[in-house]
Amino acid sequence: MKKKVAIGMSGGVDSAVAAYLLKKKGYDVTGITMQVWPEDDYYEEREGGCCSISSVEDARRVAYKLDIPFYVFNFKDEFKEKVIDYFTSDYLKGNTPNPCIACNKYIKFDSLLNKVAAMGFDYVATGHYCRIEKIDNRFILKRAIDLNKDQSYALYNLSQYQLEHTLFPCGDYTKPQIREIAKEVGLQVHNKKDSEEICFIPDNDHGGYIKRFYPKDVTTGLFKDKDGKVLGEHKGIVYYTIGQRKGLGISLGKPRFVVNIDSQKNEILLGDEEEVFKNKLIVDELNFIAFSKLDEKINVQAKIRYSAPLKAATIEPLEDNCAIVTFNEKVRALTKGQSIVFYQDDIVLGGGIIKEIL
Repeated sequence: MKKKVAIGMSGGVDSAVAAYLLKKKGYDVTGITMQVWPEDDYYEEREGGCCSISSVEDARRVAYKLDIPFYVFNFKDEFKEKVIDYFTSDYLKGNTPNPCIACNKYIKFDSLLNKVAAMGFDYVATGHYCRIEKIDNRFILKRAIDLNKDQSYALYNLSQYQLEHTLFPCGDYTKPQIREIAKEVGLQVHNKKDSEEICFIPDNDHGGYIKRFYPKDVTTGLFKDKDGKVLGEHKGIVYYTIGQRKGLGISLGKPRFVVNIDSQKNEILLGDEEEVFKNKLIVDELNFIAFSKLDEKINVQAKIRYSAPLKAATIEPLEDNCAIVTFNEKVRALTKGQSIVFYQDDIVLGGGIIKEIL
């Protein structure tokens, strides 16, 4: 009997080709698009992003072309609680959260996987660029063949159960190969532009988004330097992130960078660029894939954001599922709320959330 796979289809070329590859390999494939945006005029007015109405229709057309069943599942409540509310509250705390990581953790590989498993499916699949292998009776997450498209950074939260029941067909291909396959089999999305913005904020103005829905929580405050001197007024801490230079809205005669964000005082500390470079932090909410627990200090390569290069570091366990991370050299813009992911060669060891910069 064929193994049943529910493929999450975003309307883009990657998930479309992933569905095609799975069917070609002999799986019984069903396309699923997740409806996650709340019902609000803000979303109705926007067509971009992976969950828009136009993207749902693109996914539906692909499913029709591939002759596979297609369904739309409603995950609006879960998405609002686990992704949008988390995203907003973290920004209001002065952090810089990653909603895509939260979506992967709570929606795609929790809510969706649990739902399709209850329906009798063996696997959930997506168009992510990464690979899963089983080594010594443990499922391992590895970087994609195409390192320029590798998305393993956003998937460090996966559990052994989730890895066992997940397929990533695109991980063994380069992006140009995926587009070529789509073109060869006649998929209209073969040249569709990749979506790079936050799906529920298609205009990429996260500060404006939070201001729109939580106007009372976004208030003006002061820019200060390390000596406490007032340098000007900011429009709300949600508009800024560590290391930012452009868009501060003030002129000081020389470049100034966001060094720290104090949500309690509603103040932003500005300084020279050298003050943005740090080499030590505390990480919490750790999840390890390659092993069950960090028992001793180990050498790793670490990535502090999706587009950042890997940097040599050590991680040393602390209590309460935390660890100290020390980079071999100072790194620019370590930021609370962001995820840090640990690698050894192509293997994802695990990761966590940056809690404190030391």
